[in-house]
Amino acid sequence: MGSKWWKDGVIYQIYPKSFKDSNGDGIGDLKGVEEKLPYLKELGIDGIWLSPVYLSPQIDNGYDISDYYQIDPMFGNNQDMERLIQAAHRLDIKIIMDFVANHTSDQCEWFQKSRQSKNNPYSDYYIWQDPKPDGSAPNNWGSNFGGSAWTFDPIRQQYYLHYYAKEQPDLNWENPKVRQSIYDMMRYWQAKGVDGFRMDVITSISKDWGFNDNPQPYTTVNQQNGPRMHEFIHEMNKEVLAPLNLMSVGEAPAATASDAHLLVDPNREELDMIFTFEHMHIDRKKGDINGRWALQAPDFVALKRIMSEWQSELAEQGWNALYFENHDRARIISRWGNDTTYRYESATVFATLLHGMKGTPYIYQGEEIGMTNPKFNLDEYVDIELRGNHQYFVKEQKSISEEEFLKAVHKVSRDNARTPMQWDDSKQAGFTTGTPWLSVNPNYRSINVVKDRQATKSIFNYYQQLIHLRHTEPILKEGSYELLLPDHPAVFAYKRQDQQKTWLVIGNLSEEEQDISSILPDQSQFIIQNQVRSDLQAPLQPYESFILEVISEKV
Repeated sequence: MGSKWWKDGVIYQIYPKSFKDSNGDGIGDLKGVEEKLPYLKELGIDGIWLSPVYLSPQIDNGYDISDYYQIDPMFGNNQDMERLIQAAHRLDIKIIMDFVANHTSDQCEWFQKSRQSKNNPYSDYYIWQDPKPDGSAPNNWGSNFGGSAWTFDPIRQQYYLHYYAKEQPDLNWENPKVRQSIYDMMRYWQAKGVDGFRMDVITSISKDWGFNDNPQPYTTVNQQNGPRMHEFIHEMNKEVLAPLNLMSVGEAPAATASDAHLLVDPNREELDMIFTFEHMHIDRKKGDINGRWALQAPDFVALKRIMSEWQSELAEQGWNALYFENHDRARIISRWGNDTTYRYESATVFATLLHGMKGTPYIYQGEEIGMTNPKFNLDEYVDIELRGNHQYFVKEQKSISEEEFLKAVHKVSRDNARTPMQWDDSKQAGFTTGTPWLSVNPNYRSINVVKDRQATKSIFNYYQQLIHLRHTEPILKEGSYELLLPDHPAVFAYKRQDQQKTWLVIGNLSEEEQDISSILPDQSQFIIQNQVRSDLQAPLQPYESFILEVISEKV
C-alpha cells in the first residue's frame, strides 16, 4: 500500500465503549472490537480509528487521560491492545489511535505533582496563573463545557487553565519537556504497531500568553490557532510522524478552506489531514447566545459551498478528511435527512455525496446500517457537555427553554452517536448480555446489522459498493472536482474528471422531486444508484442519489 495508504483508503471510527461488549459488564471493549474485525473486513475498510482507550476517570469518556501508557481496565489490558493490533494487521487493517495532547486528566501523575508547588520538575507542565487582586480568575475565558476556563487550586493557590472540564487541565506546550513526553508516548504506541494518530483538538495546543480578556465573557474565541501552533505541530512531524511513517489526522475546529493548507500541505510537514467543523454548522444559528443548541433548518447551499471550497482549496496542496458523523456528531439522517420514511434513501444519499469526493472518507460505527438518533428524555443522556450546557443555558442563563433545549438535543447531542451498536434484534441489540452504560436505541429490533444485511435495500451493501469504487477507481483519488447547480436549495451535484473519464455525482437532499435535466448528459451509464430508474431524464425522487459515467455530452 505504500506510505500514503490512506489516500486509497476508507477509515472506520470505533467508539469502543459502545461497539461490542465481550464480558457482559455493559461496556464495549477491545476483545469486542477484535471479535468484529471480520465484519469490518467484509465491509471493506482499510483502517480503524479507535476513540481513546487509555486509563481514564472517564469524566469526558476517555478524552481525559490519566496514563497514556496503560489501557483502561474497562476496555481490557495492554496485551488485549497488542492482540487487536496484530489481528487487524493480519487482515490488512491499520489501527489509528486517538490521542489527546492538549490536556490530561487531573488524575494524571503530572498534574498531581504540578499542583504541589511552584518549583518542582512538573510545576510548569500545565498553565498556572495568579488570581486577580480580588481573588477572581485571571481573565474571562470560557470552557467548552460551560462557565469559566479557570479553576482555583487550593494547594498551589493559583488558577489552572482548562478549555474543557475542570478535570481536564491544559498542558503547557511552551515547556519542551511536555512536548518530549508527548512524543515519547507516541513512539511507545508506534512500537506496539499503531499506524497513526487522530489528534484531539490539536489546534488548541498553543496558547496566547497575553491572557487578555475575550470581547464576551466565558466565550471560547481564544482557543484555536495560537501563535506557536504550526511550530509545535511541525516539530511533532519531524520528531515522530515522519521518521515513523505515521498517518495523522487532526481535529481543527476553527480551520477554514482558505487556511487549511497551512496544516496539511505536504511541503509544510505538519499533518496529513484535518477534520473541519465548518460544514457541520449549517444548521446552527450564527452568533446566537445558545451556541450549538440554537438550530435552524440545514442550509444545503452553504453545505455545498463549504465542502466545494475544501475540495478546490486542497486540490493541489493537501488532502481532505471526509465525514458527516463521528462520536461528537449526531446521526446525519436524523439531523439533516428523514430517518423514518426515507431512512435507506437518506443514509445512501449522504454516503454517495461524501464518498464521491476527493479525500479519505470516514465512516462512524452504525452509519453503515443507517442508525438513527434516539429520542431520549433529558435524564437518559449522560454526556458532560450536554449536562453542563443544560445547567448553564437552561437553568442559569434561562436563555433557552427546557422544551427547545430538548428539541435541539434530539438533533445534535453527542450522545446521539454514542448509543450502543445495533448488531441484531436480541436483547440489548446484541451489544451486551449485561446492562449497557448508555441505553440502546429502542428501534434496534428494526435497525440492526443482521436485518440490514438481509434487506433488499441494504445500506451496508451500498457502503461496500462505495468502498469498492474507492479502491478500484483512480478518478475518485485523482480526478478534478467541479460543483454544479451551486444555488439549488436541494440538489447537490458535482463533476469528477480525470484523463480517462467523467463522472457526475448527484443527490437530492429533500422530500420533493427535483428536475435536473439541465445537467444530465445525452448518454451515460450508472456506476452506483440508490433507487432504480429506467428514464434518466425523469425527476430526482426524494433523497435519490447516483453516480453516472458520462458517455457523451449534450451538443
